[in-house]
Amino acid sequence: MTSSHREWLVAAIVVLGLALGQIVIAKLTPRVWAGQAEQFTPEFKEVRKSFDAKHTPKIVAPDTVKRGQWFDVTVSVGSGGEHPALSEHFIRYIALYINTSEISRVYLHPVYSFPKVTFTIALDEGGSLRALEEPNHSAAWEAAKKITVVP
Repeated sequence: MTSSHREWLVAAIVVLGLALGQIVIAKLTPRVWAGQAEQFTPEFKEVRKSFDAKHTPKIVAPDTVKRGQWFDVTVSVGSGGEHPALSEHFIRYIALYINTSEISRVYLHPVYSFPKVTFTIALDEGGSLRALEEPNHSAAWEAAKKITVVP
């Protein structure tokens, strides 16, 4: 066996050993990065609909709109004041729904993103506009506003 073949064989054995080691470690080590689903209790994950001055979304939108006509919906977080945008306490996202259908979602960056978003939408039928916001330390908070669509 030549020295280049020997070097290639040693390298192949090392790579194979590393791969097998990764498989063994993966099977023996619990996944701590699995996500929020495994970290929080059902009570913690439940959407909050009660009023909280710092977390309840505030929806600014017209009460009545024309079918198919574009209009703005502004959602800000904190009906009683501004929510902080700090690395340790921030809003992950703001989502807008009509009844149970999600229209749009905006993900926010801590520090650089103020928790206020304006969506430009059009509706075919009225219902309940729902805003959902999720802070990084708790379950999401929700607010709703009835909207009527006229022909």
